[in-house]
Amino acid sequence: METKKMSFGARVKESCRKFIVSLKHKPHMIPMAMLAFTFLFYSLNLTHVSNATAAINKFPMGLCGFVTMLFSILSLVCFMNAFPHRKPVNKLMLTLMVLMVVAIFASDVIYTLTLIGTVTGPNPIKVNKDQVDIMNKVLQDLWVHGILLLVSMAIIALLPVYSKLLRKINTSIEVEAGKEMASLDVAE
Repeated sequence: METKKMSFGARVKESCRKFIVSLKHKPHMIPMAMLAFTFLFYSLNLTHVSNATAAINKFPMGLCGFVTMLFSILSLVCFMNAFPHRKPVNKLMLTLMVLMVVAIFASDVIYTLTLIGTVTGPNPIKVNKDQVDIMNKVLQDLWVHGILLLVSMAIIALLPVYSKLLRKINTSIEVEAGKEMASLDVAE
């Protein structure tokens, strides 16, 4: 049997086709990847949050950072359990995941308001240049994290829409040998 070597373009095209086929079977992997990216973004910038918490040290800041980290991990676990293989969506797990994401967003908002309130509130604390730089970086990180959370929730909400669109993509391949099979006589 003779095997053909595929060109680089054909291999890329085939790997893209296989990727789309896998997304057609598991479209929930798109929001899962976005949630994982959001968690990874926060985790990689956790040093800035910890430094700001240590520098300012107001009451709910440490708790908000803890809630964000804990619920980020648990929301990923709930999301994985919300879409079991070849079973209907587990609505309880999906609801828990949405509630956790709302809690994460709320803790980001509370952290941001506490951070801003310590500098501009009725009893402002004096901060040096290093603390201002840390605070600006944390505020920027929390804004981006909040936007990523909102995008993740939008992707989750639109899952039924784009899963139907993914199913409409033609990923079948034409097999030349299949045309010859029709002319074979099975009786022989």
